[in-house]
Amino acid sequence: MGFSKDFFWGGATASNQYEGGVFEGGAGLSTADCMTNGAHKVPRQVTFRMPDGSVDKLPLCFHSPVRDLPEGAQVCLVDDPDIYYPSHIASDFYHHYEEDIRLCAEEGFNCLRFSLKWSRIFPNGDDPEPNQEGIAYYRNVFECCKKYGIEPLVTLDHYENPLSLANRFNGFDSRYLVDQFVKYATTCFEAFDGLVKYYLTFNEINCIEFAPFVTAGLIHGNPQTVANATFHQFLASAKTVIAAHEYWPDLCIGMMLAAGPVYAYTCDPNDQLAALKANDSKYFYSDVQMLGFYPAYKLAEYEREGIKLPILPGDLETLEEGVCDFLSFSLYGSSVITTHDDDLEAGEGNGGGAGMVANPYLKTNAWGWATDPQTQRITLNELYNRYHCDLWCVESGIGWNDEFVDGTVHDDYRIDYMRANIQSMKDAVELDGIPLMGYLYWGCVDMVSNGEGEMAKRYGQIYVDADNYGQGTMKRYLKDSYHWYKKVIESNGEDLD
Repeated sequence: MGFSKDFFWGGATASNQYEGGVFEGGAGLSTADCMTNGAHKVPRQVTFRMPDGSVDKLPLCFHSPVRDLPEGAQVCLVDDPDIYYPSHIASDFYHHYEEDIRLCAEEGFNCLRFSLKWSRIFPNGDDPEPNQEGIAYYRNVFECCKKYGIEPLVTLDHYENPLSLANRFNGFDSRYLVDQFVKYATTCFEAFDGLVKYYLTFNEINCIEFAPFVTAGLIHGNPQTVANATFHQFLASAKTVIAAHEYWPDLCIGMMLAAGPVYAYTCDPNDQLAALKANDSKYFYSDVQMLGFYPAYKLAEYEREGIKLPILPGDLETLEEGVCDFLSFSLYGSSVITTHDDDLEAGEGNGGGAGMVANPYLKTNAWGWATDPQTQRITLNELYNRYHCDLWCVESGIGWNDEFVDGTVHDDYRIDYMRANIQSMKDAVELDGIPLMGYLYWGCVDMVSNGEGEMAKRYGQIYVDADNYGQGTMKRYLKDSYHWYKKVIESNGEDLD
């Protein structure tokens, strides 16, 4: 027993890291368009203007202690030659989509994950009518996929929201965005009917805890507004699922979780409890979207913190009715947590948050990300035993400072990472009986990294000639991992040598 004959092999992308063409086709600005570049240990910044006309920037991005812009601030672009916004050019998929889709098809892909830029379809997020140029562009992309026999998986909201909605309503803090999201989603269902079957509502919805501006457009991200936004995203997703089931019954609407097991550093019961609670904080989001209710442990946490959920009559019934059809997830690796101060001082953190230390049994890359050969099997077992639903790994990859030599990249490290992940998935399918829909490698074409906002941290199997400032020919080149993955796909995962 191996991977099913209709297993989805492919890759995954995100519009704000890949698409470019920000000022073309009648698109409006998104929150991601106002995020500057950064680097390893240099945070990305969000630029804004104050009522007096002065401009500034703050690191309102991943794992930043800054959660709020000053009162009256409006996120905006700043005309400064020293400021670069990576999403504006990215990998220029906007002009290279047919070439990229063709290269992926030649690699053997039968699935490609894209995200849509909400503000390309509704420039302000709540316009009376959609932007037909934006719809036409995405239809062209999906028609191209159909031409090459590739099934699109479309993420509706992937780390960018219409800038206008963030500035006017503090993003998903406002219930107003619920119906606007559903309008946007159903517009897509109608416009791309017959071209797209699989959708995800919100990318890595649990990452709102680490990046409320990035995930939900929160200019002010205190615990109460984060709880409000989380509830409103749950509600928007549920209403979208309900609408799809009623009017487009052939569609499959999934949720998307940033997964990855948290291990206890020691067998000290305090460390074990810390790991349990860290995993609960992640699974709370899939509990709501796959089971249809807020778990008791989260409600108890809110009560302790004095947080009140913005529940209106009928909302809880909507959450229960609008559970997603399948659970998709990203998975890059695992993390380790401890309650021991001495261990925290002795071990380097791995970017996973408070209390996290490096795993001494795993190798890491230059950004401190560890390759865990068991993480897929462990995660798939945890998810299936908890939800008993269809699962799909829609994002998994490793960033590296690739060396481009003689028209290619010899990326054995990427092949080793992929081999370990695919073998781990195979073990879960063959040895544990876990049903798995597919595997989509993250960043199949080089694109701007989300956390650092730089091109130097490359994930792709296809090299893009562009530097950290969008300078280059944008020509595409095939890496060694491209040819290796092609062989894997041809064998349906049997040949991993």
